[in-house]
Parts: sequence; structure tokens; C-alpha cells
Amino acid sequence: MMRINLLPHRAERKRVRQMQFAALSVISLVLGAVLVGIVHVTLTTQIAYQDRRNEYLKKEIAILDKQNDEIKKLREQNHSLLARKETVEKLQSNRSDAVHLMDQMLRILPDGVHLKTIRQTGSRINIVGYAQSNARISTLMRAIEDSPWLDSPALVEIHASSANGGRISEFTLAFNLTKPLVAIQAATTGIKN
Repeated sequence: MMRINLLPHRAERKRVRQMQFAALSVISLVLGAVLVGIVHVTLTTQIAYQDRRNEYLKKEIAILDKQNDEIKKLREQNHSLLARKETVEKLQSNRSDAVHLMDQMLRILPDGVHLKTIRQTGSRINIVGYAQSNARISTLMRAIEDSPWLDSPALVEIHASSANGGRISEFTLAFNLTKPLVAIQAATTGIKN
């Protein structure tokens, strides 16, 4: 015998499909929310980790900045000390120059020449003096040229004047104070002259 289903099977299938659709929609919604939650937690964790790394780097950068400032201060002190050292060494090497100048002036100053002033600017020496004649000034210039400590004499000015009832020549002379080769070799080898 044949069975005839008179129940509304299409409506029943439609209702089952709607329940399946609702169930799948709820499951999809829950899975989507869980997935969004997992992604949110993961990103939040990574952001927090990166923030901690950034804070650590900022602290280390601050420490390095302090160290750089200290290094700059030390370098400035080092440059200052080196400049002082060079100044002291220069003064030490030029300490005996005045003695050599006076010694040479006593040795080369001819009779009849009297010095009024001696002025030194660096290695340049300017003297003002009186001479009984122009020939004595020429003799002084030749003696300066022959001296191992003095060179390049240049007569700046000469004019006649009178003193004590006599005629004298007032002159201004410039020359250089140099170190002879023997003194330079002695200074480099440490031998005192």
C-alpha cells in the first residue's frame, strides 16, 4: 500500500533550514567574536611589548646621552690640558731666549753705540739707540747678521740729533731672534745648553 504524506514537507524542510541557518549564524558570530578577541589580545600584547622595549630604549638612550656629555666634558678638559701643556712647553723652550738675546747684544754691540730700548714681539726684536756715527750702526748690523742667534737686521729709521753738545745718530733697528741649528738639535735630544 502506498503511503501518501499529506504533511507539509516543504514547510518542514524550510523550518529545518532556517534553524540550521540560525545555528550556523550564531556559531559564525561566536567564532568571529572569538577570532576578533584573539587578534585584539595578540595586537594588544605586541603593542605592550613594543612599548616596554621603547621605554627600555629611552632609558638606555638617556644613559648614553649622560655618558656622551661626560665624554664631551672630558674631551674639552683634555684639549684644555693639551693647550696648557703646549703653552708650558713653548714657554719652557723659549725661556732661555731672553738670556741669549742679552748675551748676544753684549757680544756684538760695538763701542760708541748705546741702546735706549729693546722691545720683543714674538721672535721679532726692535731696538732704539744712539750711535756716534752711521758706520757704527753698519758694524752693528753686520754683527747681527754674523750672530748665530740673530738674523735679518733691518734699519727702520735713522736721523741725526744732538746730545751733550755733540752730533749723534738716533736709530731704530729690527731683527729676528732665531735658534741656531746646534740649539735645536740639543733641544730635540734633551741636552741642555
